[in-house]
Amino acid sequence: MRRVYRRRIRLFVFVVLLFVLILLGCTMFPSMAREEGPRPTAYYTSIKIEEGDSLWEIAGRYKQGGNLTTADYVEKLRRINSLQEDTIHAGQYLTVVYYGR
Repeated sequence: MRRVYRRRIRLFVFVVLLFVLILLGCTMFPSMAREEGPRPTAYYTSIKIEEGDSLWEIAGRYKQGGNLTTADYVEKLRRINSLQEDTIHAGQYLTVVYYGR
């Protein structure tokens, strides 16, 4: 009788451990698969706005190497420079972000 009881306990412990391992494997491997290469390093600098410059043109110049779309980069420029709209003027200084590895 005790032998049957011990076998059932061992089987139960084995099943629980197997379940935990499967659960951990299912949650760990997808997160490992999403790992990408190193993120680009963001650097900040100040530029002087020239006649004819726009946030969108500046975004096209400086977003290279990052993972932002042009629209996202323009939004980031607006946020870091506390701009309410896309209007900029020649002679102003603008903080821009550029990316390197």
